[in-house]
Amino acid sequence: MTDLAVYAAHPNASRGRCHDEPGPQYRDEFQRDRDRIIHSGAFRRLEYKTQVFVNHEGDMFRTRLTHSMEVAQLARTVARVLGLNEDLTETISLAHDLGHTPFGHAGQDELNRCMRDYGGFEHNLQSLRVVDHLERRYLSFPGLNLTFESREGILKHCSRAKARELGEIGERFLQRRQSGLEAQLTDICDSIAYNNHDVDDGLRAGLIKLDELDEVRVFRRHADAVRKAWPKASTKNIGHELIRRVINEQVSDLVTCSQRKLAELAPASIDEVRSANEPLIRFTDDVQEQHQELKRFLNEHVYKHYRVRRMSNKAQRVIAQLFNAFFSDSALLPPHIRKHINKLVAVDPHGGHARGVADYIAGMTDRFAIAEFERIYNPSELS
Repeated sequence: MTDLAVYAAHPNASRGRCHDEPGPQYRDEFQRDRDRIIHSGAFRRLEYKTQVFVNHEGDMFRTRLTHSMEVAQLARTVARVLGLNEDLTETISLAHDLGHTPFGHAGQDELNRCMRDYGGFEHNLQSLRVVDHLERRYLSFPGLNLTFESREGILKHCSRAKARELGEIGERFLQRRQSGLEAQLTDICDSIAYNNHDVDDGLRAGLIKLDELDEVRVFRRHADAVRKAWPKASTKNIGHELIRRVINEQVSDLVTCSQRKLAELAPASIDEVRSANEPLIRFTDDVQEQHQELKRFLNEHVYKHYRVRRMSNKAQRVIAQLFNAFFSDSALLPPHIRKHINKLVAVDPHGGHARGVADYIAGMTDRFAIAEFERIYNPSELS
């Protein structure tokens, strides 16, 4: 491991785990966290969860799994340059979407609507719920028993009302404190990855054309240089070169701006990072505006495209009808899910049943959700 800066998260100074256990023999604490994520069932299921395109639309589009790996690659590179903890950065990157529903944001939005009278649904909170409670791989404790620092990074956003229910991990939202730098870094690399790779998938799917990217300043600037250097290059290869250049520009800006902010504040520890008035891992204002411009372009040209909206509409109907069926009749659920729900109801008579149904649906892959829908609603599916 690269020598760690004083403001990085140090595994020997971790704030610990919820359940005491012997330390690892051949790894440090954050390496153990990373390995527990990789071996979890929730991580494997990301392979068949939507990024933008539903899994059966094609084999070449991103999934939640490949997206998480791309985030980890970007974040580890920057962590190494800044002297941050690469293992913790990788852990947070690989775990940040564990709680995502099938069918991407359309699925999350619909499950949140279904849960509006029972505390709502938010995938960051669900990711924490997965690693704290829902994964069952150890006899000594529920969940994966990750370190505080890994859990802090997974919980990127949280309302004050929810934070009050989360104990120590929710305190920073109540006190308006910052997360550690590894968590800040992963959050930005997440947006770099999905913005640029949604462009790539949008081009591949034919939702956008290369010349439409001229509407976005950062792409227009690089497009002129690429076309001049390679006038006979194919549209596909030009697209790849543009995305590569834009990612490089954003990552380079992130490194230099963050280095400057860290030098200005000169935090002597991770606690001083948490006490800062603002995040220290950030873009310059100009690149941040270009980043937002790209988000607006994707929202208008990809996420609102009629083909994506059709997929989203179908996905939301699947989620809504699965929730209604399972909520109305628990006998439709597998025995282990009914057992899980009974435990939740014993603690929360009002919302426990709905939360258990949401746990079941959120853990589904795209194709499993579709198969469950068919088994329940299609008369020809008698098995």
